Amino acid sequence: MSDQRPYASLLAKGEDRRQRILAVAQRLLTRNGWRNTTLGQIAKEAGVTPAGLLHHFESKEHLLHAVLDARDSYDDAHAELTGDIIEQLEGVAERFREAPELVGTFAVLRMENLDPESPLHERFLSRYRFSVDLVAESIRRGQRAGRYRADLDPAVKAVEIIAFLNGIEASWLLDSSIPLTEVFREYTRSLAGQLAGPSTR
Repeated sequence: MSDQRPYASLLAKGEDRRQRILAVAQRLLTRNGWRNTTLGQIAKEAGVTPAGLLHHFESKEHLLHAVLDARDSYDDAHAELTGDIIEQLEGVAERFREAPELVGTFAVLRMENLDPESPLHERFLSRYRFSVDLVAESIRRGQRAGRYRADLDPAVKAVEIIAFLNGIEASWLLDSSIPLTEVFREYTRSLAGQLAGPSTR
């Protein structure tokens, strides 16, 4: 039986290099945006050649999608898709602190791709609609269980909640000294009061 250790070692080094490129890309994209960040800059700061970068990411757009994949994977791993919306929101502040580069990259790229002609516009639009639908369904579950007001429109409230999250992301990136935990606590307290059905008030 042949020794697989050298091959395994090469794979590990390759994955380590790939993760290093992603980390540098997240940092530079947050700082400079995708229009002002080149693959050459990312390669240099990651300590690889441009050819080495292209070995892992065949184009700038491919790298951008990989960066967003990392953010989506992080979100999906920490989101309870069938949970209560208030409980989910209460944990978001800590997630901001755990992964500031992911938050920053996502927020900057989202703002740079508002134009329908932008390369990532459709991806951001799809993710936004998915998030709104997810929140709306969480509210509907609460309504069916009698915990939330039946006269409230889940789709409209979901748009408001996502708008709050997008806004607080931008505010925190602009000024990291804002009292993030307290802001989330106050918002969720207010939201819980708005959602509460007669039997829970």
